[in-house]
Amino acid sequence: MNNMTKLSLLIPLLAMFAFSSFGTTKPNIILILADDMGVGELSHEGGLVATPSLDQMAKEGMRFTDAHTSSSVCTPTRYGILTGRYNWRSRMKSGVLTAVNSKALMDPNRINLPTLLQNEDYATAMFGKWHLGVDWQRLSKDANPDPKIKKTHASWLVDYSKPFKNGPLDIGFDEAFFIQSSLDMPPYLYLQDERAVSVPTKNRFFLHNEYNDYHRIGAGAADFDANKTLATWASKSREFIKTQAQNTEQPFFLYLPLTSPHTPIVPGKKFKGMHPQYSWYADFIAETDWVVGQVLEQLKASGIDDNTLIIFTADNGFAPYVEIPKMMEAGYRPSKNFRGNKGDLYEGGHRVPFLVRWPNEIRAGSKSDVTISTTDFYATFADLLGKLDSIADDAAEDSFSFYPSLKGQTSVSRPFTIHHSISGKFSIRKGEWKLLLAPNSGGFFKPLLPEPSTPSKGIQLYNLKDDPSESENLEGKYPEIEKLLITELANAFHNGRTTPGEKQTNDGWPYRDQATLKDYPELNQDGK
Repeated sequence: MNNMTKLSLLIPLLAMFAFSSFGTTKPNIILILADDMGVGELSHEGGLVATPSLDQMAKEGMRFTDAHTSSSVCTPTRYGILTGRYNWRSRMKSGVLTAVNSKALMDPNRINLPTLLQNEDYATAMFGKWHLGVDWQRLSKDANPDPKIKKTHASWLVDYSKPFKNGPLDIGFDEAFFIQSSLDMPPYLYLQDERAVSVPTKNRFFLHNEYNDYHRIGAGAADFDANKTLATWASKSREFIKTQAQNTEQPFFLYLPLTSPHTPIVPGKKFKGMHPQYSWYADFIAETDWVVGQVLEQLKASGIDDNTLIIFTADNGFAPYVEIPKMMEAGYRPSKNFRGNKGDLYEGGHRVPFLVRWPNEIRAGSKSDVTISTTDFYATFADLLGKLDSIADDAAEDSFSFYPSLKGQTSVSRPFTIHHSISGKFSIRKGEWKLLLAPNSGGFFKPLLPEPSTPSKGIQLYNLKDDPSESENLEGKYPEIEKLLITELANAFHNGRTTPGEKQTNDGWPYRDQATLKDYPELNQDGK
């Protein structure tokens, strides 16, 4: 064997060794999460507001057309993203966390997504909206350090001078700069790592937009400006990317959950009024796109663009309580032709935009119709790092890798997908069939489309291939399909997982709808 032949055999082995041992070729990973964004809101999907940065991601990367969140509301989806586990397996069976009143939902004893990457020598950071709770040190109920302020909200019964527990740093992030919940939920202040940046000194609230006047009053820092949050997340992200790019030996993971376009509608100064023909909401969409552009610019400026995997998606669909009459009159379709919106079991509640860009690996302008879920990040990132087979039995119980799809494969690894509404109702989708275990949307908000033409007697069955807008309820016409889907759902409950592996336990039984349990006893804890 001559020297050239020996060298040709040695190079691939050296490359594999570098990838597995030193991390020099591991891709950087950025996950950007919009808050309340429908599948039809980006301009390349027909949205009225120009989104050039997101259009660039679609042009230069891959667009998934059948991507879903695990829940149709905020907190549960975020839990699924960071755990690879369906949210209804946690103690949260409906709704969202309500700021300071809620015990932290994340379990630091689990191997969460940032822990997985941290163990693979990634630097990990989180900037944006957390909404998974932290455990504060509390004051006594009669505490009132400043009697001049009428402090009636629970957000005043927190000692903001003390560190909190069970936040981002406890589940695998090296650093974090964030707000605890939504911009319309107190406390109104920034948190850094394990402390509040400023101590609240006044009652504050933020109006939703020019049409809505709903607000929540509570503790706030005098220097907190909701209109500057998107600019803050962009600045923090650019700084982190620039710093990490100088360390060529260590890849990084950046989790960037934005505060937009969720209410309150608070676009920054240079964006507010950009779309006078529409709404501040249009301005907020434009600023959301701008943040993505800032990240893309910094990747290029830092010379690490080619080996950075960047994903953009949302935590659920469009929020129908955002009143944008001028945009709706102009033909705005935030859920495209899909029925439903935020909070719903219908497609508009959980079908979301999903873009992936990775110049070194993903074919530009490509599209995938494979069904994926936001619980799938854990398995996907493990797969691209060669760690898919070493996922522990008690981790990522509902996470399936879509890494093969990024490589152009069309095989489907996810056998079925379970959806969950704000009220704790369930639906299950397998291939073209979707069963809703509810007579309606399962949500709290007025639907953007009229109810289906065929009324429900208790459940709903749709063929999404023939009827993607869920307009014709086929309940009772295909009993064998209904039975199959009910059995799959029951097995998912009883096994504590939907991936292969040892049975796991749920944190409380997931199914609590007494109205349907009598018809489907297999969904009960004892299966009777």
